[in-house]
Amino acid sequence: MLSSRAQALEPSTTLAIDERARTLSAQGIKIWNFGAGQPDFPTPRIAAEAGEAAIREGKTRYTASNGTAELRRAIAEKLERENGFAVEPKCVLVSNGAKQSLYVLLAAVLDPGDEVIVPAPYWVSYPEQIKLLGGVPRFVRSDEQTGFRMTAEALRSVITPRTRAVILNTPVNPSGAVYPRAELVALAQVIVDHDLLLITDEIYEKILYDRAEHVSAASLGPEVARRTATVHGVSKAYSMTGWRIGYAAGPAEWIEAAGGIQSHLSGNACSISQEAAIAALTGAAAEVAQMVTTFARRRERVLGWLAKANALSICAPQGTFYAFPDVSSLFGAATNGRRIADGNDLATYLLDEARVAIVPGEAFGSPRHLRISFATSDEMIDGGLSALVEALNRLTK
Repeated sequence: MLSSRAQALEPSTTLAIDERARTLSAQGIKIWNFGAGQPDFPTPRIAAEAGEAAIREGKTRYTASNGTAELRRAIAEKLERENGFAVEPKCVLVSNGAKQSLYVLLAAVLDPGDEVIVPAPYWVSYPEQIKLLGGVPRFVRSDEQTGFRMTAEALRSVITPRTRAVILNTPVNPSGAVYPRAELVALAQVIVDHDLLLITDEIYEKILYDRAEHVSAASLGPEVARRTATVHGVSKAYSMTGWRIGYAAGPAEWIEAAGGIQSHLSGNACSISQEAAIAALTGAAAEVAQMVTTFARRRERVLGWLAKANALSICAPQGTFYAFPDVSSLFGAATNGRRIADGNDLATYLLDEARVAIVPGEAFGSPRHLRISFATSDEMIDGGLSALVEALNRLTK
């Protein structure tokens, strides 16, 4: 009954963990939930008020399928001001979230059998979107030794005649790695040398720590920019996940083709949300800075708790709101007759025994790790990670 395409899809583990935690919570069970990938802050007031005004003013009809002229202009100005590259508003596509931007960009350039290089660990939807479109994801593994960043040499080693594009995420979900300028320059040179396309997912660009710098690949020069589509959105930086506004900017032909696909797929993003996004991009800098300051404090809190676990090791995240500890030394451990074979077993054990919900690293292409979101309260961090550490320390080889 189902298509081979549908049967080949892997379900979103992040959503599955979050849903199971919600189900247990609905049964009255206290769950320490570190699975969600969304800020726990309110939408900036200026954006919320702009959305309310849009409703009152009757801005509730279809817009252009690629976004309103006003929002596309605001995005173009933001990219030049903050990201260091210039695009015309016609080279901007507004979508129903960055996830849709990624999908239509891929749909515009992939033919069946085309390969897309994806650094691992990766966000869970990259390989599934590629497979949905008949493409083939080719993974480049990284770990703590490279700071969870793909090197130019590793990228060059996996390019084949079928390679069409590279997806690069910085800051990286789930590891929190941030690509410095010099490494981006080296990667970009490989992409130019092999005449590949580049999609950069920069949705976490503003959530940075320890003086890390976000660099957009499209700012590295015209030769890189003419083959790069840059993806952003208001979900993470502005705590507007439910408003569903993502956007892409890049070469006119690529953006126009992606916009054409989107016009048949969904039409325009919500008109009210587009008005709110304009306000966020132009007037919510103070709220963003305050949110990042809070995330930085929480990061230190999380790292302090994880240091108390006997068998964990971790690279401190430079960006995002995730910690990504290596738990592989616990594989094979047991307690009360229960043996932990892998990260999935460990995540299940923590949910059952400590009521802590976290996402196993296998979902991100890194089975040795667990992803812990600290987009949550101090109470959740202290209570949940105390329970997590206690449960982990009960495990013995």
